[in-house]
Amino acid sequence: MEAPQTPTSAARRTEDIALDLLKFVAAAANVGGKSTGSTGFVPPSAAKSEDQVETLLNLYSRCREAVESPLEK
Repeated sequence: MEAPQTPTSAARRTEDIALDLLKFVAAAANVGGKSTGSTGFVPPSAAKSEDQVETLLNLYSRCREAVESPLEK
């Protein structure tokens, strides 16, 4: 028998689901992957890395909204 969820555990579960969704969407859309130059020897620039971080944070925020929003019937 499962213990009833407290608001804290329910919020944590929502965050976990959003994180799993983020991982799935990012992998499917190839977001946040390692970027290499055409020869594979050029390290990614700092600006490019910051852009990827910003993109991932925005995507996580959207995933949280999607998970937390009530279903429309």
